[in-house]
Amino acid sequence: MSQTDDTAGNRRDFLYYATAGTGAVAVGAAVCPLVNQMNPSADVLALSSIRVDVSGIEPGSQLTVKWLGKPVFIRRRTPEEIEAGRAVELSELPDQVAENANISGDATAIDANRTLDESGEWLVMMGVCTHLGCVPLGDAGDFGGWFCPCHGSHYDTAGRIRRGPAPRNLPIPPAEFLDEATLQLG
Repeated sequence: MSQTDDTAGNRRDFLYYATAGTGAVAVGAAVCPLVNQMNPSADVLALSSIRVDVSGIEPGSQLTVKWLGKPVFIRRRTPEEIEAGRAVELSELPDQVAENANISGDATAIDANRTLDESGEWLVMMGVCTHLGCVPLGDAGDFGGWFCPCHGSHYDTAGRIRRGPAPRNLPIPPAEFLDEATLQLG
């Protein structure tokens, strides 16, 4: 092999690598804007977390707020509602999963796993029926909780499905108390 053949081979290899590198950069420059357009916009990110003043909610009453375009029920339960929720055996529930984004995904649907505080006074859940997305009515139904009049789903005082076509309990969104009067969703 002569010196000329070796130089031509090196030059050819360099051209292959340079062309491949330029092509990779061009593909990256074309793909980045396409991927970036799938990210949520600034207005959506701003609404991903809201703070709610719960200082005016009396025991036995409920506040409904809108978060991410959906209603969220914030209920301050009475001692009787807490007692009724804790008296339910897990075997009586059609959906035995807590559906609580704040705890482990495989936690059971006992009353303590559905509330935000240890005393069980605060219940925060999405106000969308898990059957077809209707909004259930509060303080209604056969179990003293919520009732979806569209198709007859009955939820108890802990937002657990008890009877009707809904397949799951009302989900509990990511939420935490920042102080005694402020709840943060998201």
